[in-house]
Amino acid sequence: MAKKEEKLKKSNSYTAENITVLEGLEPVRKRPGMYIGSTSETGLHHLIWEIVDNSVDEAMAGHATKIGLLIQKDGGVTVADNGRGIPVDVHKTTKKSALETVMTVLHAGGKFGGDASGYKVSGGLHGVGAAVTNALSTNLVVQVKRDGKIYEQKYKTGKPQGAVKVVGKVSKDDPEQTGTMTTFYPDPTIFETVEFKLKTVLEHLRSQAYLTKGLHFIITDERVGLTYQYYFEGGLVSYIKQLNRNKKTKHLPIYINKVVGDVMVETAIQYTDDYDERVLAYANNEYNPEGGMHVTGFRTALTRSINNYATKNNYVKESEKLTGEDMREGLTAIISVKLPNPQFEGQTKAKLGNPEVRTAVETAVGEALEIHLEEHPGDAAKIIEKVVLAAKARLAARAARDSVIRKGVLEGLALPGKLADCSESDPAKCELYIVEGDSAGGSAKQGRDRRFQAILPLRGKILNVERARLDKMLSSQEIKNLVIAFGTGIGELYDMSKLRYHRIIIMTDADVDGAHIRTLLLTLFYRYFPDIIKDGHLYIAQPPLYQVKVGKTAEYAFSDEQRDKVLKELVAQVKANKKAKPAKGKTAESETDAPEESTVEETTGGNLDGVKYTIQRYKGLGEMNPEQLWETTMDPENRVMLQVKIADAEKVSEIFEVLMGDEVAPRKRFITTHAKNVKNLDI
Repeated sequence: MAKKEEKLKKSNSYTAENITVLEGLEPVRKRPGMYIGSTSETGLHHLIWEIVDNSVDEAMAGHATKIGLLIQKDGGVTVADNGRGIPVDVHKTTKKSALETVMTVLHAGGKFGGDASGYKVSGGLHGVGAAVTNALSTNLVVQVKRDGKIYEQKYKTGKPQGAVKVVGKVSKDDPEQTGTMTTFYPDPTIFETVEFKLKTVLEHLRSQAYLTKGLHFIITDERVGLTYQYYFEGGLVSYIKQLNRNKKTKHLPIYINKVVGDVMVETAIQYTDDYDERVLAYANNEYNPEGGMHVTGFRTALTRSINNYATKNNYVKESEKLTGEDMREGLTAIISVKLPNPQFEGQTKAKLGNPEVRTAVETAVGEALEIHLEEHPGDAAKIIEKVVLAAKARLAARAARDSVIRKGVLEGLALPGKLADCSESDPAKCELYIVEGDSAGGSAKQGRDRRFQAILPLRGKILNVERARLDKMLSSQEIKNLVIAFGTGIGELYDMSKLRYHRIIIMTDADVDGAHIRTLLLTLFYRYFPDIIKDGHLYIAQPPLYQVKVGKTAEYAFSDEQRDKVLKELVAQVKANKKAKPAKGKTAESETDAPEESTVEETTGGNLDGVKYTIQRYKGLGEMNPEQLWETTMDPENRVMLQVKIADAEKVSEIFEVLMGDEVAPRKRFITTHAKNVKNLDI
């Protein structure tokens, strides 16, 4: 009994001894995802961004004009700038050099005091940048040029390998008399991959160059022997021209640059003939994919300014004011704010939360835009013509949408006639297959598991929504069926919580028409149901391309390479069986010859090493019987599916514009550039 009480006492005790204290950079190595988002390829590149951000902060403070980045053959990365150089004198609090403090202590740096010696604005809110990169690198070396000397300190997994020491003098002939150079090697035991992608690096640094006009980036990749340079005098104006290079623009970019209180507001605005909106928001050069207060302030100012001008000049009546939705059609805007103490949501800086930024942006954009419209009546007329047309389309779209929603409610207990729904009522367990053609739809309906799999066949190709407004889009019966089947509504009434299926699977033929239908559907999802993609509900089925049959054994293959591999394996298996002793009660003839004879009745594919085989190429899902379709493409135990994800929304939007937009020249360039990379093209 005493032992039992002692054991219970121990289990209930919770004292200071139970608390584990992770010192220095141990928390970063223990939970890297908390600091860099993930240990995937995205997190790996975050190591570069943290070091580069420090150099960009120097440039924003007016102390650096050049940043060099080198991706080395041995897997390391070097980032160098011509800023002031990290201080090396002893820090009064840590009793270590300022360099070692910055590289080894979280929340240490020149970004927190707000005085003239540090940074008035910076990208790094949490001050963990350099220290995190140091912690997650097997080796890191920092060299600082200051006061005519070159200082150096080395680290292993974040731990200093000695004190800061002088390793040389700065030559009087060196054009860069001050600066910081950091070389690091990511830890392969931490990251899923340590292979840096040149394309990812270039895209990120190009946007940084746009956001800090006059800053010169030089990027070299030793692995491929290429060097790239970015330098934009135009800044955001150059950026918006780049974004709209494949679009028909309504006017020249409107550029605004103002300081309101402690907030510097910079924005570029341009309308195009497109129907979608593209707004890119940055705070202290950090991209905010979820927007924030600066976007809210911008939209308020845009709507008020254009409405004021339109009513004042009798373009619209006071009672018919335009809405924010009207203003956003065809709008491209870049909003960049710089402020002393940014409040981001999370270390990845997805959303800016400072309330004072909303007021600053609203004031700056509102005043400047009203002046611009008054001084450029031609631009004003084109913008108002665009938004008034959008307003008319909005009303037409509302009528069309209400018609679809009303139809869905009235018939929804009568869902679209072609929809073969499932019996399961829990959306988390339900799947919807969007199938190309009635023939494949028939096979899918017979082969499916009716409990949780619903089938909606499409007749032909749906409308290209990249070139159509909502009202025209909803005149398409196939799109109406899709909207009603999803259950989320569309436009203003879009509600993801009402999604009827948590797995929506596009299943099309493995030919050019199938690929086109798939692209049209992806365009629809990306433009009107983006949360279905974002929340991981959209998939692409992968039906096999081939059935390889040797004797009575048949296997499926999803590519030419796999077909050849499967064929060799099956032939080798047959030959091995011929050499093996026959099983008891059977003869060698019954094991090998009989199956070969059974293939003679089918179309013979050929003969490999004396073994006959047949290969069936599936160009259409309708060629498979229901059992085959279930076994290969719909059975959760065996099927292969691709989940659709958006890694870079800006890049994805650009690709959809090129492939599905009105402009032919960009599409022709894309096809010419990538034609040689296409495999298995069936026309």
